[in-house]
Amino acid sequence: MNLRRMFAIVVKELCQLRRDRVTLGMILGIPVMQLVLFGYAINLNLRGLDAGIADQANTAASRALVMDMVATGVITPKLAATSPAQLMDALRRGEISVGVVVPPDFERRRFDGREAVQVLVDGSDTVVQSAAVQLAQLPLDGTPASNAKSERTGSGQVSVVSFYNPQRRSAVNIVPGLIGVILTMTMVLFTAVAIVRERERGNMELLIATPLSRSELMIGKVLPYIAIGLLQTTVVLALGMWLFQVPVRGGVLDVYIASMLLIVANLTLGLLISTRAQSQFQAMQMTFFFFLPSILLPGFMFPFAGMPRVVQWLAEVLPLTHFMRLIRGIMLRGANLVDLWPEVAALLVFTVVMMAAAILRFRKRLD
Repeated sequence: MNLRRMFAIVVKELCQLRRDRVTLGMILGIPVMQLVLFGYAINLNLRGLDAGIADQANTAASRALVMDMVATGVITPKLAATSPAQLMDALRRGEISVGVVVPPDFERRRFDGREAVQVLVDGSDTVVQSAAVQLAQLPLDGTPASNAKSERTGSGQVSVVSFYNPQRRSAVNIVPGLIGVILTMTMVLFTAVAIVRERERGNMELLIATPLSRSELMIGKVLPYIAIGLLQTTVVLALGMWLFQVPVRGGVLDVYIASMLLIVANLTLGLLISTRAQSQFQAMQMTFFFFLPSILLPGFMFPFAGMPRVVQWLAEVLPLTHFMRLIRGIMLRGANLVDLWPEVAALLVFTVVMMAAAILRFRKRLD
């Protein structure tokens, strides 16, 4: 073995890496991204859950109780309701995660030792359920919280009522989100190599000779994969209902429309990556930068409400964040697309922007 020749190969590889900016970016960027996401963005201790308050008693004691609940930091008042029905509508639409109901006879119930306050929880997210149980530890009669064991279980004066997943089954929470994760991983990757593959196989010359416009080529690349994505949705949905008894409380058509919105959004992003990458390997490297935050930030693996505000703003850019709210709202809470229109609008805007950027970047030429 000649060390000089071997050292020459080492120098060659280092020079090649220096010229490959995408690979160099991954070498430095992936450790930094993982460190920031896991160390700064991921937080399992939920605080600041959006809450609605229906204080029907409106007494000094009831107002003091609500202030004590807010002081825990677990909830942040977002809605002042007049009835439990209004809180339930807000829960179904995903506007709040927790609802606090103080009945008109709050003082009498508290004096008699009966259930005096009810906490309504969106159980479609099991982590939110666990965080909301802390509110049941608040005593109403001045007893220390450590002695409020019965309240913690919901059998005392503050009870926690979980809707949509009272058994706290993990599959009910995971399967709807898994549809989005699978569609994100496959759709972005499929189209990220679409244009690059044409160049590497020598088909770009044929495309250049055709009268196809840039828009026709981009849209034509996307359409076949929509059917593939809907097929994947059907497989995951059928297996989830059959193996894990995951309910579909909303319309099945709404589930497919929401899935198609995510599919198209991911496909347009993949096309944009494909216009930037120089090889299929480089395209796969670029998609990895997108996969990591898409898995960690939208609320599939870790609670969205526990993330810092800046990270939440970043997560709002990701299509999977809006799809998670859509699919859980439709399948688990029985909401429809009209109830969740902000998420629908966000996915449509993302799709239009990504498709426009991909069309503008693509040139029908070999260089």
